[in-house]
Amino acid sequence: MTTTARLGFCCKYLPEDGAADVARQMNTMTVTMTYLARLDAKAAYDKLLAVVSHNLEAVTRQIAHVSKRPKLERLHRMSSDLLPGYTHTSCQQLYQDTDLRNLIETKLAQAGELARKHDVRLSMHPGQFCVIASANPNAAANGIAEFEYHVDVMRLMGYGNGWHPHGAHINIHGGAKALGAEGIRGGLMNLSETARNLITIENDEVSFGLDDLLPLVDDVPLVLDLHHHWIKSGGEYIEPEDPRVGLIIRSWRGVQPLSHVSVSREALLPAYDIHALPDFRALTEAGIKPRDLRAHSDLMWNMAVNDLVARHLTWSDFEVEAKMKNIASEGLALHMQKTFGEQRLAASS
Repeated sequence: MTTTARLGFCCKYLPEDGAADVARQMNTMTVTMTYLARLDAKAAYDKLLAVVSHNLEAVTRQIAHVSKRPKLERLHRMSSDLLPGYTHTSCQQLYQDTDLRNLIETKLAQAGELARKHDVRLSMHPGQFCVIASANPNAAANGIAEFEYHVDVMRLMGYGNGWHPHGAHINIHGGAKALGAEGIRGGLMNLSETARNLITIENDEVSFGLDDLLPLVDDVPLVLDLHHHWIKSGGEYIEPEDPRVGLIIRSWRGVQPLSHVSVSREALLPAYDIHALPDFRALTEAGIKPRDLRAHSDLMWNMAVNDLVARHLTWSDFEVEAKMKNIASEGLALHMQKTFGEQRLAASS
């Protein structure tokens, strides 16, 4: 494992002062296939080129920002819309254009080199429709194509060789539960070797809970999502001493594991004691629906959950899935530093 625990934000950068020009420069944008279809061939190419050019600069700026943060925060999930329409039939020929390919390959290589130079751990997380096993052959084929697009991005950034190099990974959900763990295991065999070396699977709130994924520990690294598990289990908080944590660590085969954390929305629990772990049973008995508890908060407002994350930093990095993105992750990092101190964080890493 690596020797530095890390926290990071997901996909989008939010300027603390709300500056719109900074937000535009720092974040990716997209274009719909419907819009491109209304344009002639040259206009469609020009539009796609403009969007891709912007996105490649934006992701580089995000990595540069993270590279200047304290070592505790050298972790970042990149946006999936980096190359819009990459797998869509209407765009495949456009992406074969020599100038566009050279731009993509050059800029992604530079971004990957920047991340490695500053020890920034990178990940991607396709949308929930991206599954590698499905009873619907078309859905499975589309999911695999979408996953392999993310693999192309990672490969062009320099993460195409070996088992989760530098901790890089592409995370998905298990998908529909009907096929079970065996279905996922079969889906892995339909991926390229590079894809199998980059994929991770996280537990979710509906189909594949943590216990459903544990049979796969020798097949694929598991990402523990603390909030999803809290929902799926009806209120259980996993501590680092839980024997299931040992199985998750084993699944990563020597690479530092990564986990996810979030907490229910502030507006849903406005009077809740910030120093007490949210009580799922009490909240649902009070009339709050589990589907509402699933929604992510703006910030990491609950200090007891934050302390739980600190205990798990002994074995795992964490992506913060909060709506305020970098502001939330920086707040959580500050909590770690104030509560436990830099020395303890370093000792526990």
